[in-house]
Amino acid sequence: SWDVRRPASGAGAYAMPALAVMGVAGGAAPRRSMFIQTENTPNPSSLKFLPGVEVLPPIYGSGMFLQKGERDYQRSPLAVRLFTLEGVTAVFLGNDFITITKDKTEDWTPLKPQIFSIIMDAYAEGIEIMTEEPEVSDTTILDDDDEIVAMIKELLETRIRPAVQEDGGDIFYVSFDHGTGVVQLQLAGSCQGCPSSSVTLKSGVENMLMHYIPEVTEVVAVDEDIAELEREQS
Repeated sequence: SWDVRRPASGAGAYAMPALAVMGVAGGAAPRRSMFIQTENTPNPSSLKFLPGVEVLPPIYGSGMFLQKGERDYQRSPLAVRLFTLEGVTAVFLGNDFITITKDKTEDWTPLKPQIFSIIMDAYAEGIEIMTEEPEVSDTTILDDDDEIVAMIKELLETRIRPAVQEDGGDIFYVSFDHGTGVVQLQLAGSCQGCPSSSVTLKSGVENMLMHYIPEVTEVVAVDEDIAELEREQS
């Protein structure tokens, strides 16, 4: 049975069924419990799961956004398991949390216990969360980046991204058009498809970039296909 507790913060804390831990031959196997908290996000189709242990190490930067149907998700054995669940469409792996995005037609009630079980089993078995080394981050300042692009990347990494990740999402730099002053960004995790994402983009991200970087005139969100095309051309 599920031991459901409600912390003062409003987040859900769930005591997972006790895990059997292998002991020495002939000895009794000790048991422990894994506590997974859940937090709502601004997107009702995305839910943040906090296992209380590290998910991705710092070498992966802010995290990894994995979408069902994309080849990249196969780099994560955990994501492969999560995508076997009916209705799970995207997985965002952060440093200490996992954001699951479901199809809008699915209900969280039957999904949550299955997600808890998969996460619990993954840690009990000690599987790798990611099997490949991280690629160059979108906010890594490259040798051919000019001062404007470098400033955009720095603000995204140090001021904007941490705030977005608190809600279980992420935001990626795609491109900057020096002629028009338009910055293209890609939203991921709970930000993707969130009803309030356009407000966040305009009132939060755009205002901050325009305040610190006068050359920026507008910030627009692009989908994954356009983002990939822009990166290939840059």
